[in-house]
Amino acid sequence: MARHSPKRNRIISGLPQATAIVEAATKSGSLITARDALDQGRDVLAVPGHPFDARAAGGNMLIHDGATLIRNAADINERFAPIAPQQPALPLQEPKPAKHNLQEASKLHMQILSRLEPSTIAKDQLIRDLTTPPAQVNPILLDLELDGQISRHAGGLLARII
Repeated sequence: MARHSPKRNRIISGLPQATAIVEAATKSGSLITARDALDQGRDVLAVPGHPFDARAAGGNMLIHDGATLIRNAADINERFAPIAPQQPALPLQEPKPAKHNLQEASKLHMQILSRLEPSTIAKDQLIRDLTTPPAQVNPILLDLELDGQISRHAGGLLARII
């Protein structure tokens, strides 16, 4: 359903490490997905198109604004190739027990919910208040959104659903 597009696009853009835009008009859902990816700290890549083709205007604009240029598959492989370690690998550490990780996630859930109200707050401000790395906060926010406990608003704002 068309009305589900904004939520669906946020979920789609939040799952991968990067979002690639192949063809997008200047007012297209693809650009909304690209903006959502940027809001979630994901990379945005774009394939250029002919400057007179309206279907390529959005992708060309993204490249102009700093998206990674993709000319072929090699560009993607180069962008996401694993970086060889410069130092000898450290000995493996014992992983934390799963129970401990669940306790940390539950604690972060509660901290986020305690800071959110029906009035909106900037996601960046929430992360600063939590003093928790965004890489740990973003999956929890996605869980809370999918559970219907929080809602996202334009401009990277969050609110608690009561």
